[in-house]
Amino acid sequence: MIRLSTKGRYGVRLMLDLALHFGKGLVSLRDVAQRQEISEKYLWQLIAPLKHAGLINAARGANGGYALTRPPKQINLKDIVSVLEGPVCLLDCVNNPSACKRSALCIARDVWQETSRKILKILSTVTLENMVHKQKNKIKNWNQKSRKYY
Repeated sequence: MIRLSTKGRYGVRLMLDLALHFGKGLVSLRDVAQRQEISEKYLWQLIAPLKHAGLINAARGANGGYALTRPPKQINLKDIVSVLEGPVCLLDCVNNPSACKRSALCIARDVWQETSRKILKILSTVTLENMVHKQKNKIKNWNQKSRKYY
């Protein structure tokens, strides 16, 4: 089974939360932790690589917090996942043929390469802006459905 780690999943949720609040000032990590139901301690581990990659800004102090460095439409899932997970590929041999002595003649490697390229393409086309719109619609639809029961 191919899986994104907790680091990648929680990093996307952190970035989505910042995107949902883009342009409204700095967001505290405590607020993100409460809204996303992720421990603040865990979120701290995600801040440094995202900041180092230039995806978020940080400000210290009583009114400190975090914000995206650019608009949500300019940050895609590939940006986030690559920072937190490393290169997106299914097997080591996809990006490093010397990882396997069979790489040159392995048809399975060709399939894994193509699959990895397609995954990267999809991750590149999904922006935080796309996710914000989908999240808002999902909440709106859920609210409309839940009213029917009361």
